[in-house]
Amino acid sequence: MHATLDHVMMRVEDLEESLDFYQENFGYVEHGRWDADTFTNVHLGPKDKPDDGATLELTYNHDDRTYEMGDGWGHIAVRVEDVEDAYYELMDNGVEDYRRPEDNPGYAFVKDPDGHEIEIVERDYGERWSLDHTMIRVEDATEALGYWTRTLEYEETGRWEADSFANYFMAPEDASREEMDLELTYNYDGRSYDLGDAWGHVAVRVDDLEEDWETLMTRESEDYRDPESCDYNYAFTKDQDGHEIEVIER
Repeated sequence: MHATLDHVMMRVEDLEESLDFYQENFGYVEHGRWDADTFTNVHLGPKDKPDDGATLELTYNHDDRTYEMGDGWGHIAVRVEDVEDAYYELMDNGVEDYRRPEDNPGYAFVKDPDGHEIEIVERDYGERWSLDHTMIRVEDATEALGYWTRTLEYEETGRWEADSFANYFMAPEDASREEMDLELTYNYDGRSYDLGDAWGHVAVRVDDLEEDWETLMTRESEDYRDPESCDYNYAFTKDQDGHEIEVIER
């Protein structure tokens, strides 16, 4: 199984405001849109996004609901060549000053209109503002690493173990540098997390939806929404902490 990270979905309360934010500040363009009766999904990314690059999916529900951010999801991260230049370019555009690069050597943070955190990381590869990784928080690092290694056949591409927490970066074996990674954050104090509903899911792209779904079931991943219940267009499972994982075929 090769399960490339295809996109990450977040929910927004004002679609036009969110589209303006990502298009004007990051130069994103629409790579796909689905207008249904009760909701709209829009996939965004750099204009020259490669085939193995990830997109950001914005979901807007038409009933004007509000969302709780929770703390089980952390952030998305975008690539730039120079963090300081990129951060202050955003400041000049009127983006809120959140976590400056002077206080965080090598990275910085801003927020989108709904409060989703966006890390800016320095990379010498990839399109400017392309998605570098998505961070989720886990309650048991050993269990989480085992899930992604056994179930999705991911491998560890990097780690940072500090005094009070650890970050583990995961990606499919032989993933290209353009692909988005998954960052697992584990805090040592035994805290638990609330997933909220402002974040939706990460999606993995597989070669054969039905065959790879059966592999996931054999490996004891949660049977949340199987392909048949989704008209064989996609399916959903969950990791050990309840983060939703969409499975799609490309």
